[in-house]
Amino acid sequence: MLFEDIRILDQDFDMVEHCWVGTVDDRIAYVGTCPPENPETYGEKYAGANRLLMPGFFNAHAHSPMTILRGYGEALPLQEWLNDRIWPFEAKMTPEDNYWGTVLACAEMLRYGTVSFTDMYYCSEDRFRAVAEAGMKMNSSEGLLAFEPKPYSEYPICQLNDQLIERFHGSENGRLLVDYNIHAEYTSNPIVVRDIAQLAKERGLRIHLHASETKLETEECKQRHNGMTPIQYFESLGVFENPTTAAHCVWLEEPDFQILRDRGVFVATNPVSNMKLGSGFAPIKRMLDEGINVALGTDGCSSNNNHDMMQDMYVMALCACGSTLDPAAITPQQVLRAATRTGALSQGRDDCGLIAEGMKADLCVLDTSGPSWAPMTNAPANVVYAGHGSDVVLTMVDGSVRYRDGEWAGIDIERAIYETDASVQRIIGELQA
Repeated sequence: MLFEDIRILDQDFDMVEHCWVGTVDDRIAYVGTCPPENPETYGEKYAGANRLLMPGFFNAHAHSPMTILRGYGEALPLQEWLNDRIWPFEAKMTPEDNYWGTVLACAEMLRYGTVSFTDMYYCSEDRFRAVAEAGMKMNSSEGLLAFEPKPYSEYPICQLNDQLIERFHGSENGRLLVDYNIHAEYTSNPIVVRDIAQLAKERGLRIHLHASETKLETEECKQRHNGMTPIQYFESLGVFENPTTAAHCVWLEEPDFQILRDRGVFVATNPVSNMKLGSGFAPIKRMLDEGINVALGTDGCSSNNNHDMMQDMYVMALCACGSTLDPAAITPQQVLRAATRTGALSQGRDDCGLIAEGMKADLCVLDTSGPSWAPMTNAPANVVYAGHGSDVVLTMVDGSVRYRDGEWAGIDIERAIYETDASVQRIIGELQA
């Protein structure tokens, strides 16, 4: 495809007018302020009038099948939400439920410009199937709850992960990747955590976990582990010797910042979920000032209710400014980078998340003809503060258009809605029986 005479967000996430961007196969092959030589070699021409081209979004923390739990378990703090609503519901979910929940999540993410997501859930094979059909990218980890103090090798998930790595890691031209998972400090034990840290190092794989999401979690961790916070606990067991995405990091204490920075941990901040569950406000400005890698995630639809990364960008910016009483706490460019380039790097996708020649063609187009986009005096600010996910009109993954003007490639949206509705009715019926 050749995007003609279109506004773009460049590598610094500033707007450049009157650009031409050409894709060949799965890469961006041309970026310039004049048409390329032999424009016909780029295939379809896309008119750029009233359009803005930017990198697609990389959702750094999600639980995709939880679209099925949208609206279920409202107005509860995290521990009650998990114990009384979420875990009983999840216990009734079949592999097919997980598949259709993921299909629906992929449709929603593509609709709003997301090209890739870091997922933590169960039934990984079914989630991989859904994502492959949708043509998206995913880093997936099979959810681990390990309450018994025994070696990781004695848990069935150990053998399951071996099979998942063999079958799916690097498949679909590298779009599908497997990570190791530690759900959280309070759902694991030191034996398993240390084993996973060592195994991830041997395999050269990434780790995805929750950390310091609530004040209660942090205080109880300190009581269990001689005053260590969740970040210090994972550091003591060797987890951060591996590339790691730590979701939330709301309740950080002073030593935690240095650990996260020095270990190069990627923090997936989830501002909508954290506020909705009453968990607090992550110290986004402090983390950015410290040089910590901050990416952006939606979390699951049971604690956010949607996968609209543009909404999460808006809330991320407001949280950073409001919690610090500083209107300059974060720039639109920093928010955009968290939602795109840093998210890609958190997944180990070094050639993604920017509009530049040689990068993967993971792109989205925004319709900027609406009234909320005028005037275009500050395009990055417009994207963060004035734009909406519904402004996305095209989403491209590895050079392939997966969503365009209300149509999805590889997804039967009507059936996905039908099947997830049926799953919900069945599960609620079983819970009430």
